[in-house]
Amino acid sequence: MENLLELEIVSPVKTVYRGKVKYVTAPGVMGQFQVLYNHASMVAALQIGIIRFEDKDSKLYKFSTSGGILEVKDNVISVLCDAIESPEDLDVERAKRSLERARRRLDGLEGKIDRERAMLSLLRAKNRLKLLE
Repeated sequence: MENLLELEIVSPVKTVYRGKVKYVTAPGVMGQFQVLYNHASMVAALQIGIIRFEDKDSKLYKFSTSGGILEVKDNVISVLCDAIESPEDLDVERAKRSLERARRRLDGLEGKIDRERAMLSLLRAKNRLKLLE
């Protein structure tokens, strides 16, 4: 019998995934990390990036997230995301428009802007397009 983890991913609006998985790879603020069976208990802050995992049937899942918290305890992984999207949720053209809009703002072509907000928007758009590759 395989050693599996219980995974639950939730956002403010829905439960995205609940089930048994072999591993989870997540974008931590200190770098990407992976959780395997019998991982030590921990809590980690997540940043913009891709969450990957393989279910008990070896199906690979990938989601784009804009950040959140991941907790591991007793082979149970709980992920609370600020926002999370599957490839099926994404609109490629909308992501491309967001990327261009953020680039224009950062290049100073759209007047007075909040640079940090524009940079985060750029990173989220790039992450969405990366998920679709």
